[in-house]
Amino acid sequence: QVQLVESGGGLVQAGGSLRLSCVASGRIFSRYHMAWFRRAPGKEREFVAGIRWANSTNYADSVKGRFTIARDNAKNMVFLQMNSLKPEDTAVYVCAGRLADRLPVTASKYFDSWGQGTQVTVSS
Repeated sequence: QVQLVESGGGLVQAGGSLRLSCVASGRIFSRYHMAWFRRAPGKEREFVAGIRWANSTNYADSVKGRFTIARDNAKNMVFLQMNSLKPEDTAVYVCAGRLADRLPVTASKYFDSWGQGTQVTVSS
């Protein structure tokens, strides 16, 4: 497992942008699959975006074309660029990670390292 710390959340108007960051401890970050999940009030945690160790990506349909996930292995960081934000994007965004394997990056049950989360609030 690695320790994960998110940052970059905040309050933004609809149509605006935010960039979330997640920094990981450890020396094998490059061999980790990473993902962002979110939990909105009264809703279950849902997958947002994932990036494999080899840089292939997956996105939830609700964010395709608006959000971009990227990683910087030299800095042990993963990012989530969020554009054209909508009020329904309001949630706590949580970074997750695990050692590379063949399992999907879209399912939270396969991740064993989690951050504390960062709040994103989009006003209408």
